[in-house]
Amino acid sequence: MSNVYFTKNITPESLVAVYNAMKWQPTGKCAVKLSTGEPPASNYLRPALIKDLVQLVNGTIVECNTAYDGARIKTSDHYQVAKDHGFTDIAPFQIQDEDGSMTLPINGGKRLRENYVGKAFTDYESYLILSHFKGHMMAGFGGAIKNISIGLGSSEGKAWIHSGGTSLTDPWHGEQDAFLESMAEAGKSVADYLGERICYVNVMNRLSIDCDCDGHPHEPEMADVGVLSSLDPVALDQACIDFVYAQKDGDGKSLVNRIEERNGLLTLKHAAEIGLGSREYTLISLD
Repeated sequence: MSNVYFTKNITPESLVAVYNAMKWQPTGKCAVKLSTGEPPASNYLRPALIKDLVQLVNGTIVECNTAYDGARIKTSDHYQVAKDHGFTDIAPFQIQDEDGSMTLPINGGKRLRENYVGKAFTDYESYLILSHFKGHMMAGFGGAIKNISIGLGSSEGKAWIHSGGTSLTDPWHGEQDAFLESMAEAGKSVADYLGERICYVNVMNRLSIDCDCDGHPHEPEMADVGVLSSLDPVALDQACIDFVYAQKDGDGKSLVNRIEERNGLLTLKHAAEIGLGSREYTLISLD
């Protein structure tokens, strides 16, 4: 059973607090993986909120290009988005797949045997995975597992996961359950490669049913919850899901419907089955 740390406060200080609670320290050069957010109005984590944590680990913010048309499919445009959204004001920034992809092996996968990440993935010894937990139009929800799979996937890696391992160029015609299970498997390749050199923080604010890859998301119907952290991405995402389901008959109804319409919980189930982490956890409040 894994520990998940929680505070209902969503402030720069609370992000640092849940990070410190894990008692994790980066080794060598540290990457902070987050979503830069699709313009013009996505709910990406604002630089003012995350600045203290990013600078605490002396982090370089990293991203990969998208596999769909938009402002972040081309490297030069994506760098401009990062600048426009304020990320380059708080830390160094790198698009990890600007020079292409590299592969990581997947052990015990049902759908995939390898995962395509940005070529610069191994430039960093440690990773802080900083995720905005929210809904997602295809995956049902997005959190830590999505951030280390789709998020760290190169442009072709994103297509590979979305297609269930059938295409490096077409992300749109894969089978839904294959996509969900491929996310878990791609995430496991990252966690296996890094071992103890990775940790996870999820921020549960602006809980739209739509992802930060959507430049025109639905307005959130559910109130903000707080900030959570763990060394186990499955436990962390499961805790976030449990907070959402606790409001299933209230403000969380639309988000629960989105998750269930997309069979999103399959990602957690498969992730636990293949050993990415545990769905059982101890929630430790810092409040």
